Amino acid sequence: MPVGIDTLAYRRRMPHFDRADATYAVVFCTIARQRLSPGARTLTLASCTHDHETLCWIDCVVVMPDHVHLIVMPFEHSSITAVLRRLKGASAWFVNRHLRRKGPLWQQESFDRIVRSEESLDAKRYYLMNNPVRAKLVTRWEDYPWLWSPR
Repeated sequence: MPVGIDTLAYRRRMPHFDRADATYAVVFCTIARQRLSPGARTLTLASCTHDHETLCWIDCVVVMPDHVHLIVMPFEHSSITAVLRRLKGASAWFVNRHLRRKGPLWQQESFDRIVRSEESLDAKRYYLMNNPVRAKLVTRWEDYPWLWSPR
């Protein structure tokens, strides 16, 4: 990183690539890594899956206590930017209403990576689905209530 550039300012300006027909592995975090209550995680999961098969294809999503992982393919008429704006905005609205609070919930920046092969997709899917196990929240990913996949 160039000298004199603030780390937070630099991270907020990460490059993002909107590529047609691309599949993305995405992570976004709560502001200050605040923990989401079980009810807030349920609302976030519902918001993340709401536009499945209309705006995008959601391969899988895992809502952790302070961040969300998802694998998503925006449809032709949309972009990764639009999909993330919509699901982060909707989930923040529902969670804020549930918690009787106002203000931003998610960090402005998301981390996204284009998945380039079926082999890489399988590896990303395995990593995402086993995240609750690695975090010692459950012993089997199948037991984690905030994990969703259409498979």
